[in-house]
Amino acid sequence: MKGFFRWFKNEAKMKRWMILLILGIIFSSYGMSKLLVTKEISFNEVGTIALIFIVGFTMVILSIVFMQKRTLEILVKESDIRHQGENRQQVKSLIFNKKVYSQGPKIVVIGGGSGLNTVVKGLKKYTDNITAIVTVSDYGEKATNSREMLGALPLEDIKDSFISLSRNETAMQNLMNYNFENGKLKSLSFGDIYFLAMQNILGNFAEAIDASKDILNITGRVLPVTLEEIKICIELEDGTVLQNRKEISNRINEKISKVERVFIRPSNCRPAPGVLEAIKEADAIIIGPGSLYTNVIPNLLVKGVSKEIKESKAFKIYISNIMTEPGQTDNYSLSDHLEAIISHAGKGIIDYCIYDTGEIVPEFVRKYNMEGAEFVIQDISKAKTYGVNLMQRDLSYIDGEYIRHNPDAIATSIIELICDDLKFRDKQNDAQYIMLNNRLKSEKKILKKNKRKIPKEKKDIIKGKSKFISKYQERIKSIQESDKKLKIKEEKNRNQIHK
Repeated sequence: MKGFFRWFKNEAKMKRWMILLILGIIFSSYGMSKLLVTKEISFNEVGTIALIFIVGFTMVILSIVFMQKRTLEILVKESDIRHQGENRQQVKSLIFNKKVYSQGPKIVVIGGGSGLNTVVKGLKKYTDNITAIVTVSDYGEKATNSREMLGALPLEDIKDSFISLSRNETAMQNLMNYNFENGKLKSLSFGDIYFLAMQNILGNFAEAIDASKDILNITGRVLPVTLEEIKICIELEDGTVLQNRKEISNRINEKISKVERVFIRPSNCRPAPGVLEAIKEADAIIIGPGSLYTNVIPNLLVKGVSKEIKESKAFKIYISNIMTEPGQTDNYSLSDHLEAIISHAGKGIIDYCIYDTGEIVPEFVRKYNMEGAEFVIQDISKAKTYGVNLMQRDLSYIDGEYIRHNPDAIATSIIELICDDLKFRDKQNDAQYIMLNNRLKSEKKILKKNKRKIPKEKKDIIKGKSKFISKYQERIKSIQESDKKLKIKEEKNRNQIHK
């Protein structure tokens, strides 16, 4: 009986349709009985009785339709084992959860580093059909002891993608990044050993990565953009070519020259098996966020990748960076990021660009300013000239001392586009739409709730202080500390110059 009474709770949203059904039955029964028991009846009375019956019958039909639709929504939600923290109706599901998610939208995310991982973290709540296409490069940095001893490819971005797509991110991170400390395996990484073993078993690196999705039980799959280890080369305006990421930053920070273009070696490297197929079948293709010249553009330069993206009918979405990157995108605006991608990959590579509202706490931006980073200027009018649909969303949040993209905010923006498209194609009753829309509504409520959360102010306010100082004393203190650090840094620079 407990399960039965749960249907009458507010969160079930079934009472309204039950009441409508009862009223419909009463109206239609009244109209029918009135017609049967009345011996003599006028034309006007016939019209009134007929109207009452029609209204009642319509109410019955509508209530049954909406009760069935709501039942399906509840069953889909109940099968959603990923969201245990939410209020659940405890109704036994008739829909197998894995099937619902495996029929979800096919989304390809292209990039590398923390940017790509942020996107897939949010998307895995909506669909199993995620393909992360990842850079295979050491960015010119010295190989780790583990890589040198095993002769393995640079797998850091691939490992990070596996971590982000896993059910238990902490456990997967501990496993993939574990370095043995004793015995013959000392200084070797478990992740490197595992992927090398899989490669030897299957005889192919791409197959080893693809097969690991089932063995490690991750959502979606990870594909290397190519099976060859690529070198990412940055050509500066003065003709200098650099291959080391740190060297690029140092060279440009010295104001010697700016980035002219990026290219990869070998230039004719082929995409890994499955990459072009995943792009071709995608419902949405996500590019970025991430380091523009080392994570985003290099993937688009692999043979056939840009061409396949441009020919695809999927939503092609670029997630803009929130802050510039010292040494790579100094003083870059939104239009500069778009121009860099289009100039390397060609027109038609981006349909939509999602960028942040810019509502960031000033003291955090100031901390970035001290390290040479700035907020990406949103020159909307110029950005529109590239023929890209711009979408402004509240994407940023504070994670410790860092400004990060919010995985859930990015995912809701992408899924919203897909839902609108399904609605446009009159697929509101499709299981995929119901699942996505139901989850989307839930996530929007959570995002809205989190946005409203305001840190508790200190109760012990010093007497004599103004209301302004009482309210903003933490912010003022943070800005003062930033100024103090800046002065110390400037003083050190002066002392070095004098020496």
